[in-house]
Amino acid sequence: MTHSAEQTISPDRTVRLLDTTLRDGEQAPGVSLSPDEKVEIARALERAGVSVIEAGSACTGAGERQAISRVTDLGLDARVTSFCRGIRTDIDLALDCDVDGIHLVVPSSDRHVEGKVGTSREDNLAKTAELVEYAAGHDLWVEVIGEDGSRADLDYLEELMGTSLDAGADRVCFADTVGHTGPERTAEAVSRLAELGPVSAHTHDDLGLGVANALSAVSAGADLVHCTVNGLGERAGNVALEEVAIALSHVYDVETLELEELYGLAQTVSRATGIQLAPNKAVIGENAFTHESGIHTDGTLKDDKMYEPYAPETVGRERRLALGKHTGRAGVQATLEEHGVEADDDAVAEIATRVTELGDRGRRVTDADLLAIAEDVTGDDRERVVELLDLTATSGGAVPTASIRLAVGGEERVASGTGSGPVDAAVSAVREALGSMADAELDSYHVDAVTGGTDAVVTVEVTMVRNDRSVTVARSEADITRASVEAMVDALDRLLAADPQPLTPADD
Repeated sequence: MTHSAEQTISPDRTVRLLDTTLRDGEQAPGVSLSPDEKVEIARALERAGVSVIEAGSACTGAGERQAISRVTDLGLDARVTSFCRGIRTDIDLALDCDVDGIHLVVPSSDRHVEGKVGTSREDNLAKTAELVEYAAGHDLWVEVIGEDGSRADLDYLEELMGTSLDAGADRVCFADTVGHTGPERTAEAVSRLAELGPVSAHTHDDLGLGVANALSAVSAGADLVHCTVNGLGERAGNVALEEVAIALSHVYDVETLELEELYGLAQTVSRATGIQLAPNKAVIGENAFTHESGIHTDGTLKDDKMYEPYAPETVGRERRLALGKHTGRAGVQATLEEHGVEADDDAVAEIATRVTELGDRGRRVTDADLLAIAEDVTGDDRERVVELLDLTATSGGAVPTASIRLAVGGEERVASGTGSGPVDAAVSAVREALGSMADAELDSYHVDAVTGGTDAVVTVEVTMVRNDRSVTVARSEADITRASVEAMVDALDRLLAADPQPLTPADD
């Protein structure tokens, strides 16, 4: 990196990240994490090097306290904390969970002091000091968060935070609770608080300014930033941990995390919460390192820095070339080579034309589409290794079951399976029929409704990986189970054809 004279964040700054996915992130609509899921995410956060993990709100209930205690029992290097309202019993409940510290949230704007809590500025100061002294007296690390700080009178916010530090708080936090403000106001507030003692920043993304406000806070003196993985949180979410980490590293040479752990961490949280990653999401979205445009693909193949700010491996990703209406010859050639397909220049040109035509019809072009086009253009007939002959699935009983009939190298195989649903049961049947040949992993599974109504057609797209080779296949059917199985069988067929091996009988 080349730093300008106006660089506002020095590379020698020490900045740490606090993750509140398990508390503020869980407050996103529809998200509810089990104790096991909180433990899994906490371990992933530890691997990434997060400094502080807010494990939840002990005041929520017995189940939440059990989850927090499970996290504290892990013996992590990260400091494990609980959210506490301005109530002494909240602190007692946090102590019962054996946390290292608390985040004491007190009102700071008049809207919250008078309208929400129904108190006065003076009484709020006195109560905050009392609660801080109580928590610090029980050997807790204490951070005081001035709720709605971005809409508070700055003189009063400064007085409130100063009172907190005088009472024994370890640090104070500027909170843009409703994602209301911009970088200039953030810098003004944080710079004043930084003169009092250690200061953190808690920003939301309602205006799309979460990262900008976080960086402005760091520039003004904050040395701890509150984040959530994938930007989860109430309304538009909190500032995304992965975005803050890569921005500080790439732009300012300030290292906060083990960056190569970011994608795995994002996937872990996505699976646990059931919230899929937006394709265009910075750092961890599917498209972040995917190239379809012919110009971009050609440039990237010549120089991998041509159209990427940093290498995908930096954050645990891999570069991917996508196929579609914008794909040029270079992209087609590179993808064919990935699948071990040889084609001369004329054939590549014809294949690229057909891929563009398919994309022009609104189709997402998969690997299987490309390979089928290539086979047609080159005249290379390929014998299928695996083919679906028949499928029956039932889910009306207590245990969903499926039976399947496959042609494997000319030999017919029949198997059955059970699962948590008809698709799961059918996949189990396929693996039973193929035995050791079914050693591919399902990397992604996505379903889209193509039409509405009771006769809706769905498209199932799967990506399967085997021996470092991946294939994406999409199939559309009225029956989601059949579409899923056909896509998986076709993907397995392509993977097995690319890496021939002696056909073995199905495992007993």
